[in-house]
Amino acid sequence: MALGTQQVPIHTGIQVHQHQEADEVLFVLEGTGFGMLGDARMPVEKGSAIYIPKGVWHGVENPDSELLLLWVVAPPGIEAFFREVASAPGAPPRQVTREQLNEIAQKHGIQFK
Repeated sequence: MALGTQQVPIHTGIQVHQHQEADEVLFVLEGTGFGMLGDARMPVEKGSAIYIPKGVWHGVENPDSELLLLWVVAPPGIEAFFREVASAPGAPPRQVTREQLNEIAQKHGIQFK
């Protein structure tokens, strides 16, 4: 498995996507928002967990609060996606076009809507 934390600034969310070969669990460590799982949209808050089977479309909205998430993905591999799209600590955010993001995602078994 792979795991990591993700700080999601207010109003940014996590775009709806799917993992073609991996299951995921998201744990909300801080903040509030909404988890999208398939066609369902449910409120989440500190202490919430969402199980996401492989192939299911999912995302996160956070209109009123910054979120701190812990994600766990099995089998591992998603960490390579984050390494490719992320910025080094302290560096300015990397600018990636939607087309570039989709190309990188496809290499790692991820698809965005």
